[in-house]
Amino acid sequence: MNFPEHLIGLRYLSKDNFEEIFTLTDYYLKTITGRKSVKKFSTGRSVLNLFFEDSTRTRISFELAEKKSGLDTVNFNSGSSSINKGESFLDTVKNIEAMKFDFIVVRHSVPGIPLFLSQNTSSKIINAGDGINEHPTQGLLDIYTLKKKFGEIKDLNVCIVGDISHSRVALSNIYGLKTLGANVSVCGPVSFIPRNIEGLGVKVYYDINDAVRENNVLNILRVQMERDAGSNMTSLKEFRRYYGINMDRLKQNKKIKILHPGPMNINVEIDSETAVSDNSLIFDQVTNGLSLKCALFNLMK
Repeated sequence: MNFPEHLIGLRYLSKDNFEEIFTLTDYYLKTITGRKSVKKFSTGRSVLNLFFEDSTRTRISFELAEKKSGLDTVNFNSGSSSINKGESFLDTVKNIEAMKFDFIVVRHSVPGIPLFLSQNTSSKIINAGDGINEHPTQGLLDIYTLKKKFGEIKDLNVCIVGDISHSRVALSNIYGLKTLGANVSVCGPVSFIPRNIEGLGVKVYYDINDAVRENNVLNILRVQMERDAGSNMTSLKEFRRYYGINMDRLKQNKKIKILHPGPMNINVEIDSETAVSDNSLIFDQVTNGLSLKCALFNLMK
């Protein structure tokens, strides 16, 4: 099977692509959780982590997956780069291309930057989040986590809760889950729900209690204050009151499972008790993310 040259977004992956990724992720998960060495299949190849936005889980898991895979890893620091001296982004890209990296993992606040890189370099591009467009590796690890828990994605009822308008995670989850046959919905204040989102084949809830009762999974998104989400709401206290997830609210559906891509705003969209409860798959997501990234580098080598 021919795997795509670049990972720009989940909208471009087929059902077979997902199955191929998840099958190999199973292998790496067993290897990594068993504390066994990962076979270094990319020795002598190079990767640039081109991050223009802050990151903890995504960046660290990429770096660790790269090292486990045998890749020579270089980290780009935008704060100390020549961009601060007036160099244009295009000139930076031209210099990166001259160094002939095999892979570029990119995170940027501007939607479309990963696609731009795929068209202007010979490197294989992995999108680690571009603006409010997509975050395909997060979407993949979310969906893989659900597959491990439920066995099948088809007909699973998954509701994405919170700041949908500013979330690249939401779009990647919607595209991936719909491809695999899940029933997808979103829930949040009117100001956080994009216009015409029903056109993507999702249901819209405005009452969080209905969402809890009628779904198998809640994927909870943080309120992204750095993307001006605060201007669309009265207060964080009000958001917590009407949409925050806590154990009392989950009593309406005791079997429901909780995802969160992180970082968590504790006592805003979720409380600390729920985050570590038996309902939570949040830390499974982190473990699965490392294994999944190893699988991606292998498939794209």
